[in-house]
Amino acid sequence: MLAEAKDASEIMVDLAYAAVYFNDPGMADELGELEERMNDLVQEMRAVCILAVRRPAEAEGMASVLQVISAIEGIANAAVDISRIVTHRLGIPNELIGDLSNADEVSHRVWIREGSHMAHRPLKDLEIPVQCGMRVVAIRRGRSWMIEEVDGDVVLVPGDVLFLRGSPAGITRLHELAAAPTWEPPRVPAPDALTDLDRAVDVLVEMKDVSEAAVGLAYSALALRDTGLAAEVRHLAERLDEMKDHLQLWVLRAAKQDVDPSPLRGLLQLASAAEELGDQANAMVWLITDDYDLHPIVKVALGEADVVATRVPVAAGSVADGRSLADLQLDIEPGFHVLAVRRDNRYLYQPRGYVVLLAGDDLIAIGPHEGRGRLAELCGWEVVEDDDDPTGAIELKPLRAVRA
Repeated sequence: MLAEAKDASEIMVDLAYAAVYFNDPGMADELGELEERMNDLVQEMRAVCILAVRRPAEAEGMASVLQVISAIEGIANAAVDISRIVTHRLGIPNELIGDLSNADEVSHRVWIREGSHMAHRPLKDLEIPVQCGMRVVAIRRGRSWMIEEVDGDVVLVPGDVLFLRGSPAGITRLHELAAAPTWEPPRVPAPDALTDLDRAVDVLVEMKDVSEAAVGLAYSALALRDTGLAAEVRHLAERLDEMKDHLQLWVLRAAKQDVDPSPLRGLLQLASAAEELGDQANAMVWLITDDYDLHPIVKVALGEADVVATRVPVAAGSVADGRSLADLQLDIEPGFHVLAVRRDNRYLYQPRGYVVLLAGDDLIAIGPHEGRGRLAELCGWEVVEDDDDPTGAIELKPLRAVRA
């Protein structure tokens, strides 16, 4: 349940931002259904935690599980707050839509129609990551959701709704394969001069990126029990607090000018939700920074999640050494999204495609469990798993040493 809740919370954040980007009430409705499932999961998990504690000595470890559950619930609630911009018609400036369209990755949904190229075919045969540069993160079939169970053997049927994440450039091709209406990206005219509203929008786009990075790094910090990553999450949460203060100032200044005040409500709502995402991410890693004992089930659950976190150093002479992220196309094969690159004891969050990897860099990335070995190979390592370790601990051995 913890693994499913973790995956669902991340999908909810993706869907919420996508609903704003596409101004799509349908996506917001999908998020509402996931919220109901999340509420049920949270209630069941809390009951299980209470029943599982037999002795006072077990209480602290189980308290860590409850803390993680509470933070996941908070992340899901923040996603719902973002979606209310659409459902409550708070509105956001067109400038924000234009800036969001420049993101390296966006979330999208598409409905499978009868007679389309996708209907009645296994997911693996469609090669969506290669065809569109997007990956399927969930499928809704009627009232049922496939989140953890999405694999290549799933046969798509008309009426399925796919939820994907990847390059916005692939949305047009995706719609062609699904026989969906032609999609046109939003077009926003460039402003004549930089205004206070433009400054507010720039801050908010950065808040979106930082909040998503904070959530991903928090899950990674728990999975890897990495105090360095935990400290970075706390730093990001503090940055989000500061950026929210700046954004409120720019919005108030914009309101004094000849600007329609209606969309400004959406900006404030989005800023509050992004700050809340950072706070909940920080609430998770507090367990590590304050050196509390984590119950083993936390790491086991994160290892069983549809998306796993991993840290891989770049070895000298490896395929990744000296190549840009755009050239490597890690999001297609092995299907990993790089959350951060650690270089010289500093972190580069949400690195863009032009970033060139160097020997000695550490990649902190999330992706499918089955792709972890391929990611390690590209960085010059072989993954050695301990089958007797329930936490899924791995060891990295140099490829050259293995071949020798």
